[in-house]
Amino acid sequence: MGPASSPPGLAGLGLDVVATDASDGMVRRTQQLATEQGVSLQALRASWDELPDHFEDSTFDLVFCVGNSLGHAEGATGRLTALAAMSRLLAPDGRLVLTSRNWERVRSAGSRVDVREGLVRRNDCDAVVSYHWQIEPRWEQEHFLEIVVARIEPDRTVRACSERLSIWPYRYQELVAQLDSVGLTVQSTTYDPESDGYLVVANRGQAGGTSEPPR
Repeated sequence: MGPASSPPGLAGLGLDVVATDASDGMVRRTQQLATEQGVSLQALRASWDELPDHFEDSTFDLVFCVGNSLGHAEGATGRLTALAAMSRLLAPDGRLVLTSRNWERVRSAGSRVDVREGLVRRNDCDAVVSYHWQIEPRWEQEHFLEIVVARIEPDRTVRACSERLSIWPYRYQELVAQLDSVGLTVQSTTYDPESDGYLVVANRGQAGGTSEPPR
């Protein structure tokens, strides 16, 4: 699960790709991009907990969970369910590649509005993108992120649209512990307490293994 551009890009490298997302819109977008780029892949709508209903265990050599998507899993229980489902799909010695925001830094900045620097070009129109963070007092509470896109039309009028997302943040060490509990051992990580985001690569091994400490 992740940005719609990722699966077609991987398919373009010659990989046999299956893309899933809980959003029908993202599935359609992925299929559209695949058609535009002339690549073949399978795209289907499925949430993390539904993955075992669609695929047998040990089906994939690589599983990608990118685009900060794990933060949308509902709390520690939902996050563990998602990681367990992805772990089950991996063949022996398979790897999970996961990207995440540094939620410690997100929370430390508090509730706020962030405006993306510069204009974003989409569908031949310029747009200003802003992010409204609603940060709650406790980690386990549901947080919210509202993304507002103000598009400048050709006639110079402005048209705004927004989407409100639910987020359940987590500490890096909590993620490492949960990966370990579902049999995934961290092989490499770009985590840095001062960075805004990081990438983790975890190997399918024995549950209860020792994971690499944070860098």
